[in-house]
Amino acid sequence: MLLNRNKLGSVCPPKRCRSEMDTSSASDIVLIHGNSHPDLANKVAERMGIKSGGCSVFHKTNRETMVEIGDSVRGKDIYIIQTGTKDANNNIMELLIMAYACKTSSARSIVGVIPYLPYSKQCKMRKRGCIVSKLLAKMLCTSGLTHIITMDLHQKEIQGFFDIPVDNLRASPFLLQYIQESIPDYRNSVIVARNPNSAKKATSYAERLRLGIAVIHGEQKEAESDEVDGRYSPPPSSSTNNRTRTISVSVGVPEHPPKVKPPLTIVGDVKGRIAIMVDDLVDDVQAFVAAAALLKENGAGKIYLLATHGLLSSDAPRLIEESPIDEVVVTNTIPHEIQKLQCHKIKTIDISILIAEAIRRIHNKESMSYLFRNVTLED
Repeated sequence: MLLNRNKLGSVCPPKRCRSEMDTSSASDIVLIHGNSHPDLANKVAERMGIKSGGCSVFHKTNRETMVEIGDSVRGKDIYIIQTGTKDANNNIMELLIMAYACKTSSARSIVGVIPYLPYSKQCKMRKRGCIVSKLLAKMLCTSGLTHIITMDLHQKEIQGFFDIPVDNLRASPFLLQYIQESIPDYRNSVIVARNPNSAKKATSYAERLRLGIAVIHGEQKEAESDEVDGRYSPPPSSSTNNRTRTISVSVGVPEHPPKVKPPLTIVGDVKGRIAIMVDDLVDDVQAFVAAAALLKENGAGKIYLLATHGLLSSDAPRLIEESPIDEVVVTNTIPHEIQKLQCHKIKTIDISILIAEAIRRIHNKESMSYLFRNVTLED
C-alpha cells in the first residue's frame, strides 16, 4: 500500500484501522493528554473512534503545573498520552500530576503512553553521577501508573527499572516500509551504523532488507561507553613527592591505559551505493553530518538518515540543510513541525496507528505479541 503524504511531507497511513473501539468497550476508556504532543493524541483518539477526555493542563504565574480533569474517571481505564520533548522536565511533571490526579480520583487503571521516554540515554552509571532513568521510573510508578507503553527505548534494559509492565513498541516496520516504497533502487543500498554501538540495529535492518552493512569507526568526541566511570578508575598516583608504593606484578591495581580513538574511517564498501544511516534518536546532528561527509568522500551516492525519535535540538535543521544528507526520516513520536518548516529534507512517518492498536489490545486484554511480529501499515 502506497504511503499518503501531506503538504508538509508527512507520511500518513490510511485514516482508519482495526483499532476502532466498539461502543461498549469505549465507554470504560478515557484518553487524556498533556501539552507535549496534542496532535499525536488527537490522531490516536480519531483512529480509535473515541473523543479525547477533558483534561486541562496549564501553568500558574509561578510556573507551577496545574491539572484539571473535567470528566469522571472513577472505575475507568485511563490512558495518558505524554511524550518527551525539548521541555522534558515540564513534560515529566505534567505526566506525574495527571497520573496522580487520576489515582486519587479512583481510576481503575492508569496507562502512561510515552512514545519517547525522556532521560532514556542516562541509563548508565557515571563518575559521581546516578542512573537518572531509574529515578524517573520510580517516580512514574509512585505517581500511580499501572502500565507503560513506549517506543524504541535507548536501551531495552530500561524496562527492568520499572515495577510495572512496560511494552516497548517498535517503529522499525514503518521505517523498513519507507525504505522499500520511497527510496528508488533501494536494492543498491547499504545500511550504515554511525558508530560501533549502532551496529546491532544496523545489522537488524540489513538482515530484513537483505542488504550489506558498513560501520563508521572512530569518533570526534567521546562515546557514552568511553566516558569516565569512577567505579573502574585506579587510584591516582601521587606526584607531590618521590615516595611511591612498591608492588609486585601480581598484586595491586595495574595502570589503565587510556583509549586513543582513531580518525573517522568506514569499515565496508559504500562507493556508488545509497547509504542509509539508522539510529533510535536524532538530537544533536553534528555526528551524523560528519558521518555523511565521510560517506560522500568515500563515493556514496544519496545519503538517508532514518530514526525513530526526531528531537532535532538547537540548530539541527540548519546543519541538516547544509549537509550532504539528502533526507532525514523520523516518526512523529516527538513534535517537530517547526523544524520541518526550517528544513525541507525532514520527512515524517505517522505511527499513531501502532499506538492506537496497542491501547486497544491492552484494553481488551489481548496479546501484544502480534504487534512485535506482524505490525504493518495495512488496514
